[in-house]
Amino acid sequence: MSEANTTNATNFIHAFIDEDLANGVYDHVYTRFPPEPNGYLHLGHVKAMSIDFTTAEKYGGKCNLRYDDTNPVKEDVEFVKAQQEDIRWLGFQWDKLIWASEYFDTMYEAAVALIKKGEAYVDELSQEEIKAYRGTLTEPGKESPWRNRSVEENLQLFAEMKEGKYADGEKVLRAKIDMASPNINMRDPVIYRIAHVTHHNTGDKWCIYPMYDFAHPIEDAIEGITHSLCSLEYEDHRPLYNWVLAEIGWWPHPPRQIEFARLNLTGTVMSKRLLSNLVADGSVEGWDDPRMPTVAGMRRRGYTPQALRDFCERIGVAKAYSVVDMALLEACVREDLQNQVESRNVVEDPIKVVITNYPEGDGEFVEVENNKNVPEMGTRQIPFSRELYVDGADFMEVPAKKYFRLFPGNEVRFKGAYFIRCNEVVKNEDGSIKELLCTYDPATRSGGPEPDRKVKGTIHFVDAKTAVPVKIRNYSYLMVDDGAGGQMLNPNSCEEKMGYAEPALADAKPGERFQFFRHGYYIADSKLTTENEKVFNRIVDLKSGYKPGK
Repeated sequence: MSEANTTNATNFIHAFIDEDLANGVYDHVYTRFPPEPNGYLHLGHVKAMSIDFTTAEKYGGKCNLRYDDTNPVKEDVEFVKAQQEDIRWLGFQWDKLIWASEYFDTMYEAAVALIKKGEAYVDELSQEEIKAYRGTLTEPGKESPWRNRSVEENLQLFAEMKEGKYADGEKVLRAKIDMASPNINMRDPVIYRIAHVTHHNTGDKWCIYPMYDFAHPIEDAIEGITHSLCSLEYEDHRPLYNWVLAEIGWWPHPPRQIEFARLNLTGTVMSKRLLSNLVADGSVEGWDDPRMPTVAGMRRRGYTPQALRDFCERIGVAKAYSVVDMALLEACVREDLQNQVESRNVVEDPIKVVITNYPEGDGEFVEVENNKNVPEMGTRQIPFSRELYVDGADFMEVPAKKYFRLFPGNEVRFKGAYFIRCNEVVKNEDGSIKELLCTYDPATRSGGPEPDRKVKGTIHFVDAKTAVPVKIRNYSYLMVDDGAGGQMLNPNSCEEKMGYAEPALADAKPGERFQFFRHGYYIADSKLTTENEKVFNRIVDLKSGYKPGK
C-alpha cells in the first residue's frame, strides 16, 4: 500500500514526542531543518521541512534553519539564497538562522576530548584502504595499524592537521568504536578530514572539516534540539549519532533522532545529484525548469504553496519505503486552483472558421462565465464575429464514433454564442485545411429563447480580428520507464505550441494563472512572458488521474 492511498495518515513521530513529553524526557519541542547549501530544494525537502516546521508548530515549539556547511567543496551562496526564498514562499518561518560552521571551534574541542578519552585516533590509511579494511555486511572489519597510537601522539598529529602540515587525504581522524560491529557505520568512522579549501563562512581559518555524522549530533545538541527528524537512510547512523553525544557527554538531555521514509514520486527523480546532472548537461533549462521537482521549478510551473503543503499533509508520515503517485500531487494542485482562477478562451492548433451568413463588420460581444464553479466571479464579454478560430482538436473531417464536435454537416454550440453548422472544408494546395465555411442560426443565441432543437457538442472559440498570439508549453513527466526497470529522461516532457487567445490575455503579467477553457490550468511564465510575447506553462490539466483508494 502506497502513501498516496492513505487518507487518514497517522504520524508516528508525534506519538514518540507525546511519549517523551509524558515521561518528562523533555518539557518542550525544538526541531530544525538542516539543508546542505549544495543545490536547490526539491519536493523531498518540502516533505522534510513540512515535518520539521509543522511538528514544532503543533507543540508550540520552534524550528531552526541550519545550513550544514561542513563540506565547502560543494557549497554555493546561490543555493543558500534560493533555499531561503523557497522556505519563505512555502509559508514557513524559522526561529534562528544558523550555520554549522559557527560550531567548528566546539566540534574541534569535542574531537580533542574524544582523543583524550582514547576514543579517537589519527589514521594514515588512504580512502581506498579504509574502505577495504572496513569489511562487509557478513565479514568484520580489520583494525588500522595506526589504531593504537598513544593519546599524546594523536593529540600532536591532530593539532598538526589543524595547522595545515599535511596534504588532503594524507591523514584523517577516526572514532575508535568497534571494527567487528554488525553496523558498518560503527566500524571506526572517519570524523575529520583534511581539505585545503576556502570556506564561504570561515575563510581560511580551517583546513580540517568534520564529517556530517560527527557534526550533526553536536549541532543538534548545541542548539538544544529535542527531536532530530531525518530521513530513513540515517536509521543505521543513529547508533553513531547517539555514541557521539554519549562519549562527548557535555549535554544532559541529548536530542532524540527519529527517522521517516523519504518521498518517492512517480514520473520524476528525487536526487540532488541526478537533478544537478540534468542541469549541467543541458537536459533542462536550469534548476527552475518547470519540469523539475525543485521548489523553484514547481513555483515557475505554477504550483501553489498551499497545494504543496496539502500534498505533504495527505501523504502523512510513514516509516516504510513507498512510492507516491504523481497524480495525487496534481490533484492537490487542481483542487487548490479550481475555485481561484478565471477561465479564458485559448485555442491550440487553430483552424479558421468563416460564418458565411454572419454580417460583415466588427461583430458583437457575447457573455461567458469567469469560473463555472464560482458564480461570484461574474462574467466577461468576449468578441464574436464573422471570422473565428477554433481548436484543432474540435474538428474532424471524418468523425470518429461518438465524436460530437465540429465536422461536415454537424451542428454545435459555440459557447456563449450560437449554433454553428459546418458546411464545407476549404483546403490549401498541400491538402492542409485553410478554413471551414459555416453558417449560424441567429435564433439560438445563448441567453435567448430555448432553441427548438438540441446539439450534443459545445466548443469554444477566439475572434480572429482580436486574437492574441500565445506560446503554450504543455508539460509531461520528466522521467519515464526505460523498459528495463529503470527510468530515462522523457523526450516528450515539453511540447511547445502556438495558439490564439481572447484579447484579455494581451495584458497577462508574469505569474498570473488562468484556466484555459477545456484545456487546463496555465501560468504566464515568470521569465519568458513580456509585454510583446505571452508564454504560458501548463500547470496541470483539467482531468484528474488520481483515484483515492485505488
